[in-house]
Amino acid sequence: MLSALLLIPFIGGLALLLLPSSLPPTRMRAIAIVFLTLQLLLAVALLIPFDPANGGPQLQESFSWISSIGLDYRLAVDGLSLPLVLINAALTLVSAICTRQISQRPRLYFSMLLLISGAVNGAFLADNLLLFVIFYELELIPLWLLIAVWGGANRAYASTKFLIFTAISGFLILAAFLGLAFVNGSVNFDITPALTDQLPVVTQLVLLITLLIGFGIKIPLAPFHVWLPDAHTQASTPVSVMLAGVLLKLGTYGLIRFCLGLFPDVWPLIAPSLAIWAAISVLYGSLAAIAQRDMKRMVAFSSVGHMGYVLLAVAAATPTALLGAVFQMVSHGVISALLFLLVGIVYRKTGTRDLEVLRGLLNPERGLPFTGTLMILGVMASAGLPGMAGFISEFLVFRGSIQAFPLATLLCIVGSGLTAVYFLLLVNRAFFGRLAVTPKTDPIEDGRLDVQLLPVAPRETVPALALALSVIGIGILPSGLARISDSATQLLSQLHGGLG
Repeated sequence: MLSALLLIPFIGGLALLLLPSSLPPTRMRAIAIVFLTLQLLLAVALLIPFDPANGGPQLQESFSWISSIGLDYRLAVDGLSLPLVLINAALTLVSAICTRQISQRPRLYFSMLLLISGAVNGAFLADNLLLFVIFYELELIPLWLLIAVWGGANRAYASTKFLIFTAISGFLILAAFLGLAFVNGSVNFDITPALTDQLPVVTQLVLLITLLIGFGIKIPLAPFHVWLPDAHTQASTPVSVMLAGVLLKLGTYGLIRFCLGLFPDVWPLIAPSLAIWAAISVLYGSLAAIAQRDMKRMVAFSSVGHMGYVLLAVAAATPTALLGAVFQMVSHGVISALLFLLVGIVYRKTGTRDLEVLRGLLNPERGLPFTGTLMILGVMASAGLPGMAGFISEFLVFRGSIQAFPLATLLCIVGSGLTAVYFLLLVNRAFFGRLAVTPKTDPIEDGRLDVQLLPVAPRETVPALALALSVIGIGILPSGLARISDSATQLLSQLHGGLG
C-alpha cells in the first residue's frame, strides 16, 4: 500500500507528460483530479490496517537497492507520518480542483503537482535517511517551476530565492546524514537512535545543529524565513496552498523525526536554546504580520509564527507537547490552505490584496459575504478560538511545554494573542465598513456606493467550505487525530527524554 502512494501520483504525472499537447487544459485537470482522488482514497484506506496502539513503524516495505552506499528502499508509517500523508493527499487534490485558469503549459503544471505530491509521500514514509533526502530534494525543482512559470510579476526573483534557500537546506541535511555515517564508520542509513549512542557529545551537537539549520530553513524559522513571503506572494493560489499546507511540514516532520529522534543524548543540552528560538520566531512572525498591507504576505508571515509552536513543543519533548506538535502541523495545514484560498478569491474578484484599498467586502448585496464569513471563521481558527483546530493544537503545545520552559511558553502565548491582532486588522480593514474597492472587471472610483463585485461561483467556494468544516471538525472532535498519533508521540518522548 505504501509504494502505491508513490506510484499513483508518479504514474499520473508521467501519463500527463505523455499526453498530446492539443488536449484541452480542462481534460488534463480532470485526469490529474482522478489520480489525486485515488491517492486520497488509498491514504484514507491506510487507517484500516493501521494499529493506533502501536507507536512504532507499521506496514513496512523494503528491499535492497544500492546497499554499497547504504541506500535501501524502506518505507513505513506511524502515528507521526500518517496524518501528514492524509493532509498531503487532501490538499494536493484541493490545489488541483482550485486550478481553473491554466492555459500556459497545462501538461507540465499538473504533472509537477502530481510529482510534488508523490515526493512528499515518499519523504514522510521513508525509513532510510538517504531515501528521505532523495524525496526531500525531488520536490524542489517541480515547486520552483510552479512559481517560476505560473507565478506573479516578480516570480523569477521569488523562485530563485526559494531554490537557493531550499537547496542549502537539502545540502545541510545530506551533509549531516553523511557525517553521521562517516563518524560511525558505517554505511547503514536506516533510521535508528543507536547510530549516535557512541559518538562524542561535541560531534553529536555539530551534527544536530547542522540538521536544525537545514530543517529550520524549510519550516521556516526566523531568521531563515526570508524566502517564504516572496514565494507566497508570487505563487498562484493553488501553489500557495501546497506550499503552506504541505511542504513546510517536511521541515517540522524532519525536526521531530531526525533532530529529536536521532540525538536523544544531547537533546536536553540544546533544548533551552531551541525554546528561546521558538519564542523569537513566534513573536517576530506575529509582529511582521501586523506590519503587512498585502493580505497574502500577512498570511505568509503568520506561518513563521505558527511553525514556531512546533519548535517549542519539540524542545520540551513531553508526550503532550509532541501530540500538540502533530495537531499544530495538521491544523496549520488546513487553516493556512483555507486562508490562502479565500485570499485568492478576493484577489480574483477585486484585482488587489492591498488592505489600504479594500473595504466592506462583507457587504451582503454587492460584496463577497460568503467569502467574508469563511474568512472570519478561518482567522478565528488561526487565532486559537475554542472549538476550532487552532485552539486544541496550541493548548496541547502550551500545556506540554509550560513546565519545561515557562518563560518561552508565555512568550509564545503572547504571540498567539498577536495572531488575533493582525487577523483582526485584516478582517476589519478588508471586510467591514463601506464597500470601497477597484474591481478588476470594472475599474471605478474608490469609495463609490455603486461598486458591484462579480458573484463568487459555488465551485470556487466548495473547496474552502470543505476546509472550513475540517477546521471545525478537528476542533470539536480531536479524539480521532489524537488516537492515531498518541502512541507514537508517547513512544518518542519515552525513548528520547521528554523534559517535562
